[in-house]
Amino acid sequence: MIDRESLVRRHTVEITRPDPSHVLTVGNGDFAYTADITGMQTFVSYHDQSTAFAEQRLAVTNATMSNWGWHSMPNPDGFVLDDAMSTYQTARGPVRYPDKFDTASMMGGELAEEFRAGAWLHMNPHRIDLGRIGLRLRTAAGAEPETHPEALTNPRQRLDLWSGTLTSSFEYAGQEVRVTTVAHPHHARVAFRIESDLVASGLAGVVLRFPYASDGFFQTSDWASPDRHESTLEGLGEEAARIRRVLDDTAYAVRLAWTEGTLSATGEPHEFELTGSATTLELVAGFAPDESEESDEGLGSDTFASVAGAAAAWWRDFWTSGAAVDFAGSTDPRAAELERRVVLSQYVTAVNSSGSLPPQESGLVANSWQGKFHLEMHWWHAAHFAAWGRPELLARSMDWYLSILDSARETARRQSYEGARWPKHVGPDGRESPSDIGALLVWQQPHPLYLLELLYRAQPEAQRTELVTRFAELVEETARFMASFVEERSGTYHLPAPVMPAQEFYDAKTTEDPTFELAYWWYGLEIAQSWRERLSQERNKQWQHIQDNLAAPHRDPDRGIYTAVATEPYLRRDDHPSLLSALGVVPAGPLIDAGVMEATLLDVLGDWQWDSAWGWDFPAMAMTATRVGRPDLAVDALLTDTSRNTYSAVGHNPQFGSLLPLYNPANGGLLAAVSLMAAGWESAGTDCPDTPGFPRDGSWQVQHEGFTVWP
Repeated sequence: MIDRESLVRRHTVEITRPDPSHVLTVGNGDFAYTADITGMQTFVSYHDQSTAFAEQRLAVTNATMSNWGWHSMPNPDGFVLDDAMSTYQTARGPVRYPDKFDTASMMGGELAEEFRAGAWLHMNPHRIDLGRIGLRLRTAAGAEPETHPEALTNPRQRLDLWSGTLTSSFEYAGQEVRVTTVAHPHHARVAFRIESDLVASGLAGVVLRFPYASDGFFQTSDWASPDRHESTLEGLGEEAARIRRVLDDTAYAVRLAWTEGTLSATGEPHEFELTGSATTLELVAGFAPDESEESDEGLGSDTFASVAGAAAAWWRDFWTSGAAVDFAGSTDPRAAELERRVVLSQYVTAVNSSGSLPPQESGLVANSWQGKFHLEMHWWHAAHFAAWGRPELLARSMDWYLSILDSARETARRQSYEGARWPKHVGPDGRESPSDIGALLVWQQPHPLYLLELLYRAQPEAQRTELVTRFAELVEETARFMASFVEERSGTYHLPAPVMPAQEFYDAKTTEDPTFELAYWWYGLEIAQSWRERLSQERNKQWQHIQDNLAAPHRDPDRGIYTAVATEPYLRRDDHPSLLSALGVVPAGPLIDAGVMEATLLDVLGDWQWDSAWGWDFPAMAMTATRVGRPDLAVDALLTDTSRNTYSAVGHNPQFGSLLPLYNPANGGLLAAVSLMAAGWESAGTDCPDTPGFPRDGSWQVQHEGFTVWP
């Protein structure tokens, strides 16, 4: 057995200097609090992404985020989705897609009248920063508060992954300050213990600041609009209070309980300070959209010790359940770094990607794409939970699909299809967001089927029947759309234009039969057929006819490799090399020849614009290499040395500087790839060796346990 505590603790995160790109987060998948070097949100401007973006440097904000905290700007024009539609001519007749949206205009250019509706609908709703809780440090009574971490000496910060506890210490004004930060594993609560003589002397306190919402691409907060929101302090006794927040139609409350001291307004808008007279101050802050979810009684029973204890118990159970992989003893110099990425990615995805909604690409840390989530990325965020023996963490977000099933049906009906068509860029209400790319994307469509199949395989036998029954309608409606979407020509079924492949830089109006999507279409329908059989129903004959007659992926006749699409230009060598996912992410099927895919993999690895690839592309290639029997290439692909495949000291995978300073699909993809490389897949046969994705030359020592094998 693997010594799991030793494995996890050897990757404890330790930081000894301030860095605007290094923030650490505590949370539970639905709520997260992100701290700077002080263990709190003390130096807000130091971590401001907007300033860093303008200066072309990397910074990560330190916000407080949740899956329930959303806001929409006023909509005086009453924009609705129909206002952002364009008409496309198809074999089914004219079809309207909500594509009237221009990214450049959203990012600060002049907005043409035709894009106004699309811009509002794209940017709303947006996730909100629930508020900042930081230290207020002064060198002397009446002095201005400290604004930059350079004033701290001997900073040392430690994230104990095993217990989910963040401890931070530093010296300021000649005194030591120690902060311990923990988040509740089941509620939107964060707790702090602050220890310093500076608290007793009044030179250190806790300041709470509340911003207005922002509809910017990555901004969580607007600090320049104090008149557009309300923050009302209500006392609840000597050591408890509530702050009521109102932002247009959004309202929530912050319930605070502390050990001693006084909370009062500072005189600055939306700012409150807690000061104490003892050397130790403990504070528990609970956030809720209404009192019914986070009652005074429920929060009142929580202390710092109870929150810390609950967090430690949850994280200990997390690390001792499910799967583990240990690379100790490997001589490949990359092994230690891969193990570090694996351990940190488990923490990052548990905190950011295991909640009740499909995750967004920068999780609950930053606000990329206004905090909305992308359903084509749901697989990359969360599929690994099932493979790693933690299916309950994936299951949390699957019920959301049931909640928007009627909306997905309406999208399909509007486009003259049957079944339910899932959106790409979306908020919790399920309303599609206008986009000239997202509205025409299709590879998110089989995702719910694949994710449910992974859940089915990872769950105990006793729970499978309930899962199949509960999601039967969703599976059926998803497959009905897929069967309706294909277009028959001379007995062959095609994925017709307009379609945008996963490699998002083709002309949707003319592109057809993308290789990855064809293979995924076959596999998605096969999952739906299996679901019917589990319900004691016959296989659907229409679906089977489509499966048996799907178009074969296009090949380059001169090079003997697959191309990305079946129309010109057949293969671009930038962005996602997603054609490889047709055998890798997708298991072996009748449409893909493994030998041709191996040749395609070699071609891609030999000539691709890696600075244009994304963090999940490298795990995807590793999965392809594993399934075609090239473990040497799997490791090389997974650890490709390029700017988009780096992992910071805190486990973040930055992509575009401060525009997208962390990218959780890469963390989830890494875990998916490693699980396939370690545990293999069920159809590999008895000839497949253990750890099929790692070289068998002795350079890799791979000990693993607890994985669910892949399809």
